[in-house]
Amino acid sequence: MTTTLPARRAPAAPPARTGTLFATLVFLVLFGGDVLRNGTGWWGWGLTCGAMVIAAAVVVVRHPPRLRSLPRLLVLWLAFAVASLAWSQYPVASAIGVGATLATTLGAVAVTSSLPWPLIVRALGRALRIHVVASLLFEVVVAAFVRSPVCPVYLDCSGGVPDAFFWSRAELLTGGRVQGLQGNSNILGIMALLALVVTLAQAADRVVGRAEARVGFVASVAALLLTRSATALACAAAVALVLLLIVRLRRTEPARRPRVYGVAALVVVIGAAVVVAARGPLLALAGRSGDLTGRTDIWASVLDLGVKHPVVGWGWVSYWIPFVEPFTDLAERNGVVYLQAHDAYLDVWFQLGWIGLALFAIVVVGVVLRSWSWATDRRVLGVDRVAPWRALDLLPALLLTALLVHGLTESRLIVEWGWATFVVLVVVTRRDAYGWTDHDR
Repeated sequence: MTTTLPARRAPAAPPARTGTLFATLVFLVLFGGDVLRNGTGWWGWGLTCGAMVIAAAVVVVRHPPRLRSLPRLLVLWLAFAVASLAWSQYPVASAIGVGATLATTLGAVAVTSSLPWPLIVRALGRALRIHVVASLLFEVVVAAFVRSPVCPVYLDCSGGVPDAFFWSRAELLTGGRVQGLQGNSNILGIMALLALVVTLAQAADRVVGRAEARVGFVASVAALLLTRSATALACAAAVALVLLLIVRLRRTEPARRPRVYGVAALVVVIGAAVVVAARGPLLALAGRSGDLTGRTDIWASVLDLGVKHPVVGWGWVSYWIPFVEPFTDLAERNGVVYLQAHDAYLDVWFQLGWIGLALFAIVVVGVVLRSWSWATDRRVLGVDRVAPWRALDLLPALLLTALLVHGLTESRLIVEWGWATFVVLVVVTRRDAYGWTDHDR
């Protein structure tokens, strides 16, 4: 006599509204790290993050992701970062950094385990638009009513501080660069670009209301222009070029695509040569100095230290901790101590050495290839059904382009919102390799 065991049911997905609300809150907190620190202090930020980590853990327990769908190489890289505690030159800082990275990863996994891609995009777009619109309103209030620079709540600016310390310099009506709630023009600029890309994709697929799309579009373009961020503009140019290539490939038969790739590669080589040859005038046009606003000095300092532990690095720390050596004065400029290498890939090498950088590069290559397949090939819904072209299919490739190019001059790719968005793309493109179901749409 045999006993038939009941089939194990997959965990039920949370209601769309509840899951989307949770994901929106996750993205709001991740993209709002600077906002929370500036407006509530470090304790306010810490308590908010702690509450979100607990909520994310509950979501993952209730809706666990399928282990086979998790990207193994990403897990391996995370394991190597954790293992770096064994040889870290600053064990306490590494413990904090590893904890922050794992907590951020947990938030991203909670989002991907509870929602399909279209709803993740809905939450991401809504959070980004809220940040951009609120940042512009904040600058309007400061410029029109406060009429003087505003300091973060945790900082006393009465004795005079460098301009970089101000939350807002009240320059909206004086022609200066606005900083928004993030307190940083470059960060607001890249958020505006991401908001613009997501909003346009949603509008193209008609999955966002017209009024919301118009507000998001206008606010994103305004923020891009008002921040005058050379980094964000470079990312925008890269995204535009990638989009043009994708559109061309989608209209080209597979047999003729190698010719398109060849032409694209030639254009990239020629463009890179022109940029290198004319970097001086281009930087002057963008209002930047020849040392990329001090970045070359920071890179040199990081390289000098990195060569002392080139294979496994100094130990993972994520965002540099200011009270730990060697970060107390490693990247100081005009009285400001910067807490990043201003290059995500250099930061990974410095902290995890060549082994960590190689693992990270493999993860990047994998997600780029998967996102490229999403963007250029039809995605199968079933045995004999093929999905129509959808703008949301392009988003992984376009968002990755922005994040990876941004990582050349900023390290946000490996911390907070940059890392969370990257993990979401890595997990979703692997999990949904065979397309969405009708229910997902």
